[in-house]
Amino acid sequence: MSRLVTGLQPVREAIRVHGERLERVLVEERGGPQIEAVARFATDRGATVVRVPRGELDSRSKGARHQGAIAYAPDLALVELEDLIADLARLRVIVALDEIEDPQNFGAVIRSSVALGAGAIVWPEHHSAPLSPATFRASAGAVEHAKLCRVSSLGSALERLHAAGVRSIGLDANADKVIADVPVDGPLLLVVGAEGKGLRKPIKRACSELARLPMSGAIDSLNASVAAGIALYDLIRRQDPA
Repeated sequence: MSRLVTGLQPVREAIRVHGERLERVLVEERGGPQIEAVARFATDRGATVVRVPRGELDSRSKGARHQGAIAYAPDLALVELEDLIADLARLRVIVALDEIEDPQNFGAVIRSSVALGAGAIVWPEHHSAPLSPATFRASAGAVEHAKLCRVSSLGSALERLHAAGVRSIGLDANADKVIADVPVDGPLLLVVGAEGKGLRKPIKRACSELARLPMSGAIDSLNASVAAGIALYDLIRRQDPA
């Protein structure tokens, strides 16, 4: 099986990671310099490049914005929760997403998590955005570098992680403690809910502690990717102040 990747930057990252394992890269014939640069990069990495009319790209991308380039990449290799537990010493901070259904937000959280050094992203299979071309594009290709773990139940995953010594921090706008006051010793799980809805009550109760981001008062919420990025930056910076 292969998956569709659309857009210049997501296709570049798919080429960078998978190279000759890509089924093929399709680029717009008579494309501009950026498209030709992607084609050369693909060729250098051993990928098969096919030049096609823009109309074929429109048809194959199924409505996704492709910018003149698409790729057929191997399916993403998801990891099991037990694999994360076995690797906790190295992962340091894991991000868990509680029913984030917007693919733009999902992809942006993946991008922030990879950029800031989160060890993995965990999310429930139900009521969550799919791993789709829209998600890949919103991650700007970061999904190719992420350690991804989809679980049947986020609540059960929290229980198993707690049993392994992980402390979970749920982001909640009404929490008494601010994120900067959360201790950062040991492996951590940052749990993020959807904007507006926030964390579900059972997930909130299951968290080891709740923390909020300091806000000015004029704005009372941030989207999931922004909130996750700010919280991750604070936690990882304090884990490794150098």
